[in-house]
Amino acid sequence: MDYKKAGVDIEAGYKSVELMKEHIKKTMRPEVLTNIGGFSGAFSMSAFKDMEKPTLVSGTDGVGTKLKLAFIMDKHDTVGIDCVAMCVNDIACAGGEPLFFLDYIACGKNIPEKIATIVSGVAEGCQQSSAALIGGETAEMPGFYPEDEYDLAGFAVGVVDEKDLITGKDLKAGDVLIGMASSGVHSNGFSLVRKVFEMTKESLDTYYEELGTTLGEALIAPTKIYVKALRSIKEAGVRVRACSHITGGGFYENIPRMLREGTRAVVEKNSYPVPPIFKLMAKTGNIDEQMMYNTYNMGLGMIVAVDAADVDKTMEAIKAAGETPYVVGKIEEGEKGVTLC
Repeated sequence: MDYKKAGVDIEAGYKSVELMKEHIKKTMRPEVLTNIGGFSGAFSMSAFKDMEKPTLVSGTDGVGTKLKLAFIMDKHDTVGIDCVAMCVNDIACAGGEPLFFLDYIACGKNIPEKIATIVSGVAEGCQQSSAALIGGETAEMPGFYPEDEYDLAGFAVGVVDEKDLITGKDLKAGDVLIGMASSGVHSNGFSLVRKVFEMTKESLDTYYEELGTTLGEALIAPTKIYVKALRSIKEAGVRVRACSHITGGGFYENIPRMLREGTRAVVEKNSYPVPPIFKLMAKTGNIDEQMMYNTYNMGLGMIVAVDAADVDKTMEAIKAAGETPYVVGKIEEGEKGVTLC
């Protein structure tokens, strides 16, 4: 008896690392001091040297049950983007600049080519957010996961000067809400998605006229990364007063998190286009509107609050970063919460 006969292939692990190195190399920043394959990742603090009060911000998350679609579709090159996005968007939401990222892949069987494909998506997400992929772990766990399944999670660290933290403390009535378009469902609410639609290859390969693509391709579209857009707003000289990353819990749970006591967000539902996938989901699953807005991003992945005088500059900055912005509402005095009208 040996480790390989017990189900853990050490040689496959070595091959996975070799195959993923080409993807990881693309994410390197000058501050990275170590090579992949060491026991830890080292990152120089030179990125902080010009800040008055450098403050670390961090985020950790996984892809969740969206991975079930990747298994059925045998498509593994984009879920890594989702993993990075869920972490770095939270950092950007606080005003932070992502510095580095680490991933964790647990699988039933280490197939090096599949692992490398997953990591290629992680590396793409890191490139989109200018974060270095400085380490990670691939754990082969036979008997714990089925051979053709895996889990994917990650952890990111960023930095912000304390004075630039986005906390919502300066939010006031009259501030304007600007939303940034999502790419679709992103990486939340897939336990409900999998109840609404039949999770078979035939179902996911079905083309829908209203989607302009197959159901599977619409659902597996990777989460938008908004790091460049928020950086662009800051470089335009705009002070973001509050920011919300619209993830699990949708509008009703996430928008109040950006508010200070005594302020209320008013969002106009008709101020932007709701992507067809959400309409199809609501119709197919007979899901009421409040539940949809309480579960999904409904087409807005990130919402910022800015002074009314800064609206035009903010819109232009978001467009310059390649994202699509909409003026979607305003801040009023009142009980902390959100009103959809």
